[in-house]
Parts: sequence; structure tokens; C-alpha cells
Amino acid sequence: MSATAGQAQSERSLAERLGIKPGLVVQEIGYDDDVDEELRDSVEAATGAELVDEDYEDVVDVVLLWWREDDGDLFDELTNALVPLDDAGRIWLLTPKAGRDGHVEPSDIDEAATSAGLSQTKSISAAKEWSGTLLVAPKVRK
Repeated sequence: MSATAGQAQSERSLAERLGIKPGLVVQEIGYDDDVDEELRDSVEAATGAELVDEDYEDVVDVVLLWWREDDGDLFDELTNALVPLDDAGRIWLLTPKAGRDGHVEPSDIDEAATSAGLSQTKSISAAKEWSGTLLVAPKVRK
């Protein structure tokens, strides 16, 4: 297998772990120089489009929210992230893994998510230095 083929497989698996598929609109919030570029590239390769930023003014399918302990009020940020989210959309909260600078305690994530009306559905190792927590809003009956 060539290095390029191996790299492509690695990229697909990162985005696949997040459930990212072609055509999804993915908004990125909290970008800084510590984010995982391989994960970002993987998502862009999977969707076939660049990530949209915090100023995007249309509906999005997925929000990638990079969050560190000292970034402020997680409840407020989750509430803001819900605004552009499609009814079936989801938020991937990406936080530094345990033992890394900026680690966020799971209890803090649970408290903020619950207060924002979100449910945690799973947690994964999203990248080398980052954990991912999938948050979804309850389905609305029509």
C-alpha cells in the first residue's frame, strides 16, 4: 500500500468515526492553533467542502466545537451552537484528552449539555490529543 493510500484510509476513518458523509455542511467553532489538522482535513475530504466558520448564516448539519477548560461558559457556547443546527443535526464537542492542557471533566460536559437540552449519545477518541462527545437535541414531535 502506498503512503497516499494509507493516508486516505486514515482520513476516511477519522471522518467516519464522526459520522461525516458527503454533502453535509459542517460548522467549526473554537478553532485555534491546537486543533487537530488531520481531523479537519478528514472532515473536509469526506464532505467534499470546506468547513464553515462561526459567521456562517445558514443551516448546518454538524457542529464541530473545539472546547478547552478555560474557553468560557460551555453552556452558553452549546446554546449558541444550537441556533444554526438542522433539526436532525448534531454537535461534536471536541475536548483535550485527560492529562492534557485544557481537559474538560466529563461531569462539566454532562452538566452543560443537560442544561442546554442536549443528550450525550457517545464518546470517542476523535484524534490523537482530542476526545469527542456526540451531543444531540431531543426529537421534536410534530
